[in-house]
Amino acid sequence: MGFSYNSHMTETSRLSPTVVEQTRKRRLAAMRLQEIEGNPLSPEDVAMFEMFEREAWPHARRRAHILAKARPLAAE
Repeated sequence: MGFSYNSHMTETSRLSPTVVEQTRKRRLAAMRLQEIEGNPLSPEDVAMFEMFEREAWPHARRRAHILAKARPLAAE
């Protein structure tokens, strides 16, 4: 089953700067926890999340992107 945007989302939908900053703070906190647990994010993962923030992608689009990348790996 694929992901589809609802009527409120488009490829050009963007998060507000305030929401992007809140999301960045949560990501940094989560990254610290992952490091403490001995499971840090890869440089590629960090770059992906930084791109999401830079481009202000909405959360649903981020999720769809991550799932699309993960599905082929899960099928292996």
